Amino acid sequence: MVLGGGYSGLIAANRIARRLSGADVMLVNERPRFVERVRLHQVAAGQRPVEHLLADRVRPGVRLSIGRVTALDPDRREVRVGDDALGYDTLVYALGSGAVVPESAAGALTAAGAESAEEASKRIADLAAENGVLAVVGGGLTGIETAAELAESHPGLRVRMLTSGEPGGFLSPRGKAHVRRVFDRLGVEVLTDADVEEVREDAVVLRDGRAVGAALTVWSTGFAVPALAGRSGLAVDAHGRIRVDATLRSLSHPEVYAVGDSAAATRQNGRELRMACATGIPAAYCAADAIAARLTGREARPLRFRYVNQCVSLGRRDGLVQYVDADDNPHRTVLTGRLAARYKEAIVRGALFVTAKSGPYSLARPRSVLR
Repeated sequence: MVLGGGYSGLIAANRIARRLSGADVMLVNERPRFVERVRLHQVAAGQRPVEHLLADRVRPGVRLSIGRVTALDPDRREVRVGDDALGYDTLVYALGSGAVVPESAAGALTAAGAESAEEASKRIADLAAENGVLAVVGGGLTGIETAAELAESHPGLRVRMLTSGEPGGFLSPRGKAHVRRVFDRLGVEVLTDADVEEVREDAVVLRDGRAVGAALTVWSTGFAVPALAGRSGLAVDAHGRIRVDATLRSLSHPEVYAVGDSAAATRQNGRELRMACATGIPAAYCAADAIAARLTGREARPLRFRYVNQCVSLGRRDGLVQYVDADDNPHRTVLTGRLAARYKEAIVRGALFVTAKSGPYSLARPRSVLR
């Protein structure tokens, strides 16, 4: 059984079905369609990427169960989906992560989920028609992509980014400079040293007492995993991610594997891998192959992984490719402009392709070009 039909879960289910002919593979997901999460900032901006049904993306041998996972009992090897209790022999936990929005910002929008991004698009379109002011809280990659996409798609919208540091502070000096140039061109106002205390209907209140006017706020400060894994008795880290070995196998329950944002996975040197599509895809292949190997009496191979670059979309006509070392530290080299935008688009399309075509990926030299 595979819980979660995002990038990692769908790849794992397809890969297991491919490697274990005749196995009974069930994929559980709360909605019948596959969500291209890396495009949700486009959805929030009012664009409508092509929708993909999970039924059209699973291999023969994968059964779909559409419903929300409400409970997990790893000792009984049982999952509750709605009112149904479903048993399993081996479990792949791939329930991903969601936006972290504090209670003081409960009125803020997010672009971290399919439904929330669609709701945001409606309200943002209405605000843009009035030439209103929108705040984006958070200067990480998600905040950067969201601010640029909204400003480009709605030229009448006044976009303000509120961040405690420089936007993309983890980028190289060249990378940060390009983000700033694009923001200047698109009219995105950046307020640094802006620690948010509260989100109100007409303003964002900072901890120093300043009130920054904004009729809508998009919250983009980070992600967290559901509490289900820890609540179920699986060994988890301080962030609630399942603690796994080098083959993505749970340290506390050997019949459970975790992939994607749900897993506290590391590189060969012990460096923790960040939550990203970039790490989730190779982890899914590794876990699926490890399951197939163990069930057929072979030795499971550990995850071998390195980062290559981080790809950032800055609207549809500009982008940034930040080259990094194996541990995700930025190099001086960057790719910018339309070529970078095309590169990012190709990577996003490639990620969609492998969710349905799980054979070609090789664990011999897994690398990450997604962000």
